[in-house]
Amino acid sequence: MNEISKIAPADVFNLQRRQSTGGTAALNSWGCTNEYDVLTDVLLCTPDNLKHLSTSSLSRKYLREAPCNIPVAKEQHKELVAAYTHFGVNAHYLDLAPELPMQVYSRDSSFMTPYGAVITNMCNWWRRGENFAAIRSYQALGIPIYDMVTAGLFEGGDFDVIEDGCVLIGCGGERTTEEGALQVASWFDKEGWETKIVYFDPFFVHIDLMVVMIAHKLAAVCLETTPDHVVSWLRDKKIEIIPVPYKDTVTLGCNVMSLGRDRVIAPKHSRFLIDNLKARGFEVAEIDMSEISKTGGGIHCMAQALKRVPG
Repeated sequence: MNEISKIAPADVFNLQRRQSTGGTAALNSWGCTNEYDVLTDVLLCTPDNLKHLSTSSLSRKYLREAPCNIPVAKEQHKELVAAYTHFGVNAHYLDLAPELPMQVYSRDSSFMTPYGAVITNMCNWWRRGENFAAIRSYQALGIPIYDMVTAGLFEGGDFDVIEDGCVLIGCGGERTTEEGALQVASWFDKEGWETKIVYFDPFFVHIDLMVVMIAHKLAAVCLETTPDHVVSWLRDKKIEIIPVPYKDTVTLGCNVMSLGRDRVIAPKHSRFLIDNLKARGFEVAEIDMSEISKTGGGIHCMAQALKRVPG
């Protein structure tokens, strides 16, 4: 452990504040302990340089059959940003680089914890520079780096916080490898978290395409694709499951963003989930993601929570 991280105050930017034996202090002004407290600040990226590349089975399918209409995709992203504005969320933006066409998926290059941001190590060569842009962005915001993934590959969509101090870590073997998953799990084991690694077919890219927390003790889950032992694990924690149909899941219908206080941003085609949430009294912003999601990600993929507060 470097000396700077031992003495740096909690909210002063530095490149590694993780304590090697655990016991890292939580940040004062930034950080998230779960995926469903009130979202006050989010990290986004404009799709100025967006291209439709072969990043996943879904994006390849659309490349063959109906490539993304980029101008329409950009308008859809503006609608997404407007939803965050409507709900009073402060939007911050990644340091934009023209050579990085997939930066709009701001969750992949990092993920947020109570202790600072983790910089990931991404699979596709054309995305690896996003990690450096993320570091510059956190530096500009004054958000410290908890640590950086150095063993294998890891992407932010595979860090799926279920509740305070409990994380489901996805490992599809391609976008996140076992080495990366084990490294991240070891850090949070030492912090006293419960960690569970789940292995799945790489067709599904990240775990947050199948399991997303909506509120305290409420999750959206695709039962057809999520391993039975994970479903049992969630139910053992008394987490109620809204079962998102497979046909919606593969078009990113489960990939939604909870804003806290029973408010959710969801893709408008995910009718089963939206209707279920509205029946429970949730306020749902329904956003047309039909074109931009052809490039390989959904609403949850396009946003990195920076700060959540109870409420």
